[in-house]
Formats: sequence, C-alpha cells, structure tokens
Amino acid sequence: MNPSATMSQSESFQISRHGDVVVVVPSPEVESMSDLMVEEASQLVLVPLKADPPSGVIIDLTNVSYFGSMFITFLLRLHVQLKKQGDGEVVLAGVSERIRELLRMTQLDTLWALYDTRAEALEGIGAY
Repeated sequence: MNPSATMSQSESFQISRHGDVVVVVPSPEVESMSDLMVEEASQLVLVPLKADPPSGVIIDLTNVSYFGSMFITFLLRLHVQLKKQGDGEVVLAGVSERIRELLRMTQLDTLWALYDTRAEALEGIGAY
C-alpha cells in the first residue's frame, strides 16, 4: 500500500494514512459549517478510525484560520476515541495564531502538541 494513499475523502475532510499515522485535513469550509454539518463530517472521519486505529492522528489546520465549538468537540471525541483504543496521540499542525489563542484560552493547548507544519508533526510523532 502506498504510504500516503488516501483512505477516504469528503468535501469537508481529506484523510490519508502515512504508515500507522492518519493525517486529517479539514477544508476552510469548516469555519462556516453549521454544527450539524460538522457533526456529519466528523463521523466520516471517526468511523474508519474505529475499524483500523492508528497510533497517531495529525489534524492539519493549514487551510483553516478559525473554528467553533463543534470542531473542538470533534477534536475531543477523536482524542477520547484514540485513548480508548490504545495509546494513540492527536496532534495539530499548521495552527494559525487565532486558533492558538483559542486553544490557550480553553487550555486545550496542553492536551495536544502544536506543530507549525505537517512535516514537523509527522516527525514529532514518529511517522518518519
């Protein structure tokens, strides 16, 4: 299998696998999606990960400058799911200053490692 082969795609998220690490790339549309749409899109991400749990998940936020409470709920669900299935880790890459501030205010920056780029995140969780 190609290490960067795409697992699945939707209009809201692109998902690819790099060895035992999954990279999730939300589209900029998550900034303006309704809560219901974020919920539906997140299920497209979470369900395949239950079937084949990765050792780590990178959420690449390079194309997203801001998100709301439903996307934070998605991140928390993903985090809890990985912890239930083993010792998986969720990290965030390409985090804008606005999102960093939101994560600081909610103290979620202590829950997930933040990386400037996807490559740094892949290296940080041992995908290379």
